[in-house]
Amino acid sequence: MKKVEIVVFDLAGTTVYDNKDVHKVLQYALKKEGVDITIEEANSVMGIPKPDAIKQLLEEKKYQLITGELIDSIHQSFVAKMVDFYKTDLQVSEKEGVSTTFKKLKEAGIKVAIDTGFDRIITNVVLERMGWVKKNLIDVSVTSDEVERGRPFPDLIYKVMELTGVTDAKLIAKVGDTASDLHEGTSAGCGFVVGITSGAFTREQLENEPHTHLIDHIPEILDVLEIV
Repeated sequence: MKKVEIVVFDLAGTTVYDNKDVHKVLQYALKKEGVDITIEEANSVMGIPKPDAIKQLLEEKKYQLITGELIDSIHQSFVAKMVDFYKTDLQVSEKEGVSTTFKKLKEAGIKVAIDTGFDRIITNVVLERMGWVKKNLIDVSVTSDEVERGRPFPDLIYKVMELTGVTDAKLIAKVGDTASDLHEGTSAGCGFVVGITSGAFTREQLENEPHTHLIDHIPEILDVLEIV
């Protein structure tokens, strides 16, 4: 009997190379409203839905009048800049070994899913650039605007289960590079909650969060799941 039926992977920083690019675009979008944030401050909200991240950062900066319209305006700037980046930047690529890992999981009869703190607009651009859908390397993708609550809540995992027919969360492995990824997988009751240390958070940071395993690179998930 397989240990897992599906592996759920995050995007930026986990399966897609990220040189603090998301952080920099978040800085840009907030700067347009006169709010300066550091890379470290941006890093603290990685993984969660971006409107929630924007609201949290505005609150931390004690912005005088935080409205839904303001958050939406900043988010629209973020989305437009991210879409342009993922469509045109020459450095956009999958992280080493991702396609091969997806292929080996599929060959072992294990489904592959993507979940993300991005919305559907950005996610579709990323997936198109990676080519995973055309190569039949992923089964489903779920975005933060398609569920009631994004990370660290379990809703993204529950949506993946609904779409794939997986009924037992213990048969799911969740893989991500942020604290919110690990809390998401843990709160959903996933059998494997795997942090990847080559993304937004360091090994030392992830060690302090709930997890079953930590890996440095995506292909190592095959060893964790004992897939040859």
